[in-house]
Amino acid sequence: MNIDMIRAAATRLDGHARMTPLLTSPFLDEIAGRRVLVKAECLQHTGSFKFRGGWSAVSALPADALARGVVAFSSGNHAQGVAMAAAAHRAPCVIVMPADAPAVKIENTRALGAEVVLYDRAREDRDEIGARLSQDRGLTLIKPFDEPLVIAGQGTCGLEIAAQAAEHDITEAQVLVCCGGGGLTSGIALALAAEAPGMRVHPCEPQGFDDVTRSLAAGAIQRNNQMSGSICDAIITPQPGDITFPIMQAHCGPGIVVTEDECLRAMALAYERLRIVVEPGGAAALAAALFHSDSDTPVIAVATGGNVDAALFKTALDTL
Repeated sequence: MNIDMIRAAATRLDGHARMTPLLTSPFLDEIAGRRVLVKAECLQHTGSFKFRGGWSAVSALPADALARGVVAFSSGNHAQGVAMAAAAHRAPCVIVMPADAPAVKIENTRALGAEVVLYDRAREDRDEIGARLSQDRGLTLIKPFDEPLVIAGQGTCGLEIAAQAAEHDITEAQVLVCCGGGGLTSGIALALAAEAPGMRVHPCEPQGFDDVTRSLAAGAIQRNNQMSGSICDAIITPQPGDITFPIMQAHCGPGIVVTEDECLRAMALAYERLRIVVEPGGAAALAAALFHSDSDTPVIAVATGGNVDAALFKTALDTL
């Protein structure tokens, strides 16, 4: 993985991905005690940054692989990103999704034309299911984070952050990223190391599912003890990736762990002050920025996704 791969992905994404805005609010600055900027990837196609990696990977496939089709596993955001990219390239698409994923994510993935295969995330291995489908049907497997072309696509978000921060006269900042397996975190970290070396990336995770934070502290990959039971479904993974972890070790600061209640409050504040809809896992970085401030350095929080069921969003708004 290197910056050239990210720049090449940016070229393939040009005219297809949205350059999402960097939003500000004096009310959020007051809560955090410092300048807060929010990179609103919840406004990306399919409601998540995952479109970037999906398009990057699918658009790089040769014609014969596109004709056979692709397979991916995801709790919903990578699913939708790959499904939309596959549909645009007229490639068959199969998505392996946990049965307890938010209904809106399952429905949207099917609506984008993908075949959805449901599994029990507590008892079944999505890697095994995806590998079997790939072999049996001749599909190209597009992993959600531990895949160079996907990491490169996610890294384009970092290129945008560097350019947009410069427009705000910010050259030094903490960049907080909601983190599952580390595809977005490592991609942004690589991009900023090249384009804005004064910025330091910190992965943000929900309490009880802080494998990246523990791995960085231990200097070796650590696994989560469980794979379900959090409202932050979008960033629940077994462990950091074999590709992403060394990148995060080299370029990231310590992780930040937030509670579910803090994520719900961050969701509510994002709606109240920025008028954006953010899902729980997509609000972890904003929660860290607002409630775990340990510096007066400007902070850029990536709001990674907005695919949340109405009932859960109402629960978040009730915290106001």
